Parts: sequence; C-alpha cells; structure tokens
Amino acid sequence: MIGAVVEGDPEVIISAPAKIEEAGPGSITFLANPAYEHHLYTTGASAVLVGLDFTPREAVSSTLLRVADVYGTVSNLLAVYQQDEAAKTKREVSAHAAVDPSATLGENVRIGKFSVVESGASIGADTVILDQVYVGPNVSIGKNCVLYPGVRVLRGCVLGDDCILHANVVVGGDGFGFAPDPETGRYNKVPQIGNVVIHDRVEIGASTTIDRATMGATVIHSGVKLDNLIQVAHNVEIGENTVIAALAGIAGSAKIGKNCRIGGQVGIGGHCKLADGTQVQAQSGVINNITKPGAKLGGSPHMHYPDYLRSYAVFKHLPSVVAKLRKEIMELKGRMGE
Repeated sequence: MIGAVVEGDPEVIISAPAKIEEAGPGSITFLANPAYEHHLYTTGASAVLVGLDFTPREAVSSTLLRVADVYGTVSNLLAVYQQDEAAKTKREVSAHAAVDPSATLGENVRIGKFSVVESGASIGADTVILDQVYVGPNVSIGKNCVLYPGVRVLRGCVLGDDCILHANVVVGGDGFGFAPDPETGRYNKVPQIGNVVIHDRVEIGASTTIDRATMGATVIHSGVKLDNLIQVAHNVEIGENTVIAALAGIAGSAKIGKNCRIGGQVGIGGHCKLADGTQVQAQSGVINNITKPGAKLGGSPHMHYPDYLRSYAVFKHLPSVVAKLRKEIMELKGRMGE
C-alpha cells in the first residue's frame, strides 16, 4: 500500500494507528520529528514509519517501515483507516429523523437521529448526515460528504462532493447587511436573497460560519480548508486550495485567490482582493488589495513581512531608545544653559 522498505517482522498484524508515546501492540505509529526519537526505543507499537535515511541510535523492537515522505504516508494511512471505520457505519435513515417526502436521497445515505431534511433538498450517494443536522429547503449536497452533529445548511445552499463539515458549522446564515435610516437613526435590515456555493473537497472546522450573499453567491472553491471559528461574510470568494486558520474574519465581498495561506486571527477588510499564493502572518490585518502573487504579509495594518520583522525589531526597543533620547536632550539643555 505505501511502498515501504520493511526492517523487522514482515508478518506483524496492524489494527489501528496511535501516537508513538501511547502506542501498544497491533498499532502503527510514525517518527518524523527528531524531538520524539526517544519514544521510538520504548514504544509498544508493532510498526513505526520512519524516513529512508533515519539511523537509530539504540536497538528498536518495532518493525520499521522506511518511506520517502513520512507525513504524507501517515496522511494516506489515516485516510484508509477512516474509510474503513466509515464503512462500518450503518447507512440508514433514523426513525427519529424528519425527511420531507419531496427530498431526494442518493444510495447508501445515512441520516442520523433528530436530523431534519426539508422540502426539495437533495443528498448525494454515500453521504453521512449525523445527528441533529438541519438541511434546509432546496439545499443540494453532493456525494460522499460528512456533516457532523449540529451542522446547519440553510435554504438554497449548495455543497459539492467529498466535503466535510464539522460540528455546528452554519452555512447560509444572513449576511450582515443593514441600511441606516437618517430619519429614525435605526438600521433597517437589507434582505439577503443569495446563497452559498461550496465546491468539492472542502473541509470546514467546527463552529465556522459562512454567510449567504446579499445577491448572487458566497463561493468557496474546491480544496479549501477552513479551521474552527472562522467568519466568512456575504459575497466573499475563496480560491482553490486556500487554507485559513482559526479565528480569522473575512469581511463582505473580499476575494481571496488560490493557494493562499491565512494565519489565525487574521482580519481581511471588506472588498479586499488577495492575489494567488498570498501568505498572511497570524493576527495581521489586511486593509488594501494585494496584487502581487506570493506576497508575504504581517502586521496590522499589514506590510511586507520582512519589513514587518525589521520594524518590530526596532519597535520593541522604542521605550529604551526614548529614555536614552530624553536623557541626552536633558544633558544637552544643561550644557546649553551653562
């Protein structure tokens, strides 16, 4: 399966993955970070993935599986294990689920307890909808998706194939649109009549929210990975294979390119456009368009990341610099007074 070079017992039986410091007989683990090497000599794992060029410093009782890319191999093995576990899951509609007669369910679909599928919704083959999920009217969900407990996909929104939505994700809540009334000083709600379109192979972390468009669609393109607790506002577009870490906030109508990497707690201003390959350091604030592909940004407001590092190196010394300047100014005044 993984094309490994085997050192040790080739007949060993593997039943599950485990962390190297917790692994027991029948488990497979990995060593990629040298800081964990000491666990290799005491682990109870039956097999350990290591790099092709790894040289043990002590005797190893586990079977070693040498591969070119340890992390990549682990990812592939975990995916196989997850598929095996999913295959054991009963694919049925719970008697405690509420599925509208007009909804369309593909083959081998699971609907969990107390989940609701509204009128006109369609769910593709092999999709798993766990307990307490709400699928709104005319929602379309593709094949082989997983919706964890508490997910809400509201009216008219679209999910492609192979998507994963973790617990309490909300897709299609109203965008934050209000118009001030000059006579009353109140804010009148602007109807949000668009939807959210999520393409294939998108994974969305727990409690992340993606707002529907005011008009048109909020679009998440194929391969995007969103962490937990992210806010994606109305009419935002996120390009293919972009990854965004937790607690980021993306304001309305921002356009993020392909293959971008956005750190945790980053704020992206409304209508900002980020070119393909943009990288933004954690806790940065982007308030202008980024037109150069592959730009690296840091700071709030953002600046070119190397400039930010040089600026910060100076900034953290400002108190002592100011104190020194004040002292020199007082000494200068004293000499001038003389």
